[in-house]
Amino acid sequence: MEFCPSCGSRLEPKKAEGSTVLACPKCGYIKVVANNRAQAKVVKVIQHTSQPFMTVISEEEQKIKTMPTIRMKCEKCGNNLVYVWQVQTRGGDEASTQFMRCTKCGHTFREYT
Repeated sequence: MEFCPSCGSRLEPKKAEGSTVLACPKCGYIKVVANNRAQAKVVKVIQHTSQPFMTVISEEEQKIKTMPTIRMKCEKCGNNLVYVWQVQTRGGDEASTQFMRCTKCGHTFREYT
């Protein structure tokens, strides 16, 4: 991509009298880039790579018992103590989601606030 040295607009490719030129749509500046004998081609390939999944709490972090706890009944085993943390899972203008994990059985559940 090239820009016009006169006005700063983006130059657009055009065919003119057997050659390829870059022309400015605003001021009419023309730059010859190739003739019939040697056509210049610029190819740019963009590769998209997927990023690895993000784990909210890894297996190793689950073993560390430093997370805050609250008294709440686990819906799976009936234990009355759960770890708690909050994650912004929806839009920035909406309330965050509160996750709970039972300290006894490890069952994870959530509460939308």
